[in-house]
Amino acid sequence: MTMTLAVLTFSNAWSQDVETVLMPGKVITGHADLESECSSCHVMFDKSGQRQRCMDCHEDVAADVKASIGFHGLHPEASSDKCASCHTDHEGRDAEIVVLDEDTFDHAFTDFETVGAHLEAECSDCHEADKKYREAPSDCVACHRDDKPHKDTMDDDCASCHESTEWADAKFDHDTTDYALLGKHREAKCLDCHEDSTFPSPATTCFGCHEADDAHDGRSGQQCETCHNPTDWHDSSFEHARDTDFPLEGKHSEAACGDCHSENPFEDEMNTACVSCHLEDDAHDKHRGEQCDTCHSSTEWEKPFFQHDVHTDYKLLGGHKEVACNDCHVEPVFEVALRTACESCHLEDDPHESVLGSQCETCHTEVNWQDPLFFDHDLTRFPLHGVHKEQDCDSCHATKAYANDDVNCVSCHRDDDTHKGNFADRCDSCHNPVAWDIWTFDHGLQTDFPLIGAHVEVGCDDCHRMPLRKIKALDGSCRDCHRADDVHDGEFGADCGRCHSADSFKEVRSLQ
Repeated sequence: MTMTLAVLTFSNAWSQDVETVLMPGKVITGHADLESECSSCHVMFDKSGQRQRCMDCHEDVAADVKASIGFHGLHPEASSDKCASCHTDHEGRDAEIVVLDEDTFDHAFTDFETVGAHLEAECSDCHEADKKYREAPSDCVACHRDDKPHKDTMDDDCASCHESTEWADAKFDHDTTDYALLGKHREAKCLDCHEDSTFPSPATTCFGCHEADDAHDGRSGQQCETCHNPTDWHDSSFEHARDTDFPLEGKHSEAACGDCHSENPFEDEMNTACVSCHLEDDAHDKHRGEQCDTCHSSTEWEKPFFQHDVHTDYKLLGGHKEVACNDCHVEPVFEVALRTACESCHLEDDPHESVLGSQCETCHTEVNWQDPLFFDHDLTRFPLHGVHKEQDCDSCHATKAYANDDVNCVSCHRDDDTHKGNFADRCDSCHNPVAWDIWTFDHGLQTDFPLIGAHVEVGCDDCHRMPLRKIKALDGSCRDCHRADDVHDGEFGADCGRCHSADSFKEVRSLQ
């Protein structure tokens, strides 16, 4: 046994000495501690076993080869059985046994294929000088942490959104967040909302982003989505009829929101009465009360649907239909009831000066106030006969206070009295209105002096030379008229008729 151990010890020592003598050169600095034991790297008389010794020592490379990852696991030559084909040792302590040309190295045989902007990068941009190439990290943030625009608001998985081909063209699906992008939001760039490149955005409400360009200047509150949608901002989804108790009809549908609402319509408690908005421009000056919708509608404000004939006890006829409401209703119509008598409106412009009473409808109608009049003059104390029927009212009535007028003929005909007042004021004693020139006076019947002979042709004023009302009636004797032309100078008395006749004064009667 002792002899055997001795022989083995001698054999090993001899073989080491032989290997040392046969060693082609110094190993690299990294292998210097193994240089005295060739068996650490070599298997005597078995070159194929050398690869396994390399793998036993370089465990990380062995793991790459086994897993087919990294350069040694992907490159066909790096995964061959001969490590020495690339890494030749025994060329001195300072020898560089890693054969790698940075200009021709194909990064595709690594776990990090360089594409896009990475193709323009230098090796030293990613690989530190004092570290192995394999130690360079493959995650984006390892190289770009200092220039990471998102700061700490996003995790380190940059590749989930970005590509090295075009860093700014993110492929992030915003719909996977709590704020899906709809409509125009899909066309927006990230920095349009995320101005500082931080995520998530502090604002997920419309107002949070659009406060500065709010066309309502804050008047409509912050619930933009109540009226608008991101598909078409100008296509309002708000329906006044559906979303409020006040449907917009007629002219109201053309009104701007601010015409009725305050700066914050969502806080307004609107009074829907017409007068709440239109009090200042009430054309009726409050005379009609506050129930505007009693007469008007928002569809056609200028054409009231109020029907006086239906809604009141006073039908509007004739000229009354054309009269403006406040011509009669000078006070609030819903507060002061009007009398329906004509004089209640027309007292001040009554041309008859109230002498005919208040029953205007006795003569007039609303159809045409002036014509026709259905007043019957024959029912008065002065019936109209003859030419009087053809006269206009104002031919006899100087004013329209008709009841005050005198019915005597002379009251109208004094200026054209051809008798100059000689026959008193009773024109109707001789004349009648049928024909003024046809007398109705009969001297024989109405006096004690019948007109005969030449007296028939004598004019009235030939005998009646003074007004009858101023002197006593003539006594019927000849001398009353013929005293001045009595050729007998009164010698034969006053009874001229004893000798003369009325037929011919010059012809003397026979006294026989």
